[in-house]
Amino acid sequence: MEGVIVKGIGGLYYVDVNKEIYECKARGKFRHSGLTPMIGDYVVIEVDQDKTGVINEILPRSTELLRPVVANVTQAFVVFAFRQPDLNLELLYKFLVLCEHSNLKAIVCFNKMDLAEKEHRDIGEVLKNAGYEVLYLEAKNGVGVEELRKKIKDNISVFCGPSGVGKSTLLNSFIGRERMKTGEISEKVKRGKHTTRHSELMQVEEGFLVDTPGFSSLELDFISKEDLQYCFPEFEPYRDGCKFNNCVHYKEPGCLVKAAVEEGKINETRYKFYVKTLEETISRGSWK
Repeated sequence: MEGVIVKGIGGLYYVDVNKEIYECKARGKFRHSGLTPMIGDYVVIEVDQDKTGVINEILPRSTELLRPVVANVTQAFVVFAFRQPDLNLELLYKFLVLCEHSNLKAIVCFNKMDLAEKEHRDIGEVLKNAGYEVLYLEAKNGVGVEELRKKIKDNISVFCGPSGVGKSTLLNSFIGRERMKTGEISEKVKRGKHTTRHSELMQVEEGFLVDTPGFSSLELDFISKEDLQYCFPEFEPYRDGCKFNNCVHYKEPGCLVKAAVEEGKINETRYKFYVKTLEETISRGSWK
């Protein structure tokens, strides 16, 4: 039977098959192949009469995150606020680059809108024009939460964003009740209070949420200069029209991306962030 790994600890993996949980071990062949089961993996298991089982096969992964270690995440809710804390636009753009590079659909969630100014929505419009979906929330008052809940269905979703923006409030609004339903796993694991905290998938609205925020590291140094341009979706309509096939939209002549910036079709602040990130890549010596 097929299911999804929702928790893993101490060499045991807890597999959800149609909302029934099976405690499984992985076959030794995975150790020899260097492939380790991850939370979010879709797996084929064989179950004994005592409802324990073994993982026989790990199905191909669509995505793979390292912080937290989760497979097959399909979308990220990128949570920021305009006030308390003040918006760090460059940090927001970094999160979006990481989402694009990780092949995740990014949904930008501006929380604490009761503290925002009218002009703050202009930033949301810039992101919409770049191709992102933008939601405006007041998590503590429940404003916009139901709209967010609808987007969980049929996805494995992760929350990410800086400290203090309300990620925990949002997570708890979705999985606070669900935690009460996971006694079956907790009883099997009997985790001590000093045990290392592991990520877990919580089933919500016919989808799954990763119960710990993602992207604890925001370094972009692993993204090459060639790949960086693909992390800016607004470049897509113009990339293939540049004079040079290997154009990275920096100082090359005949660049349609730069022309689109000059014509106001691509936001200048977004492009300047791209150039800054590209120059950091160059300074690391990876420019060829």
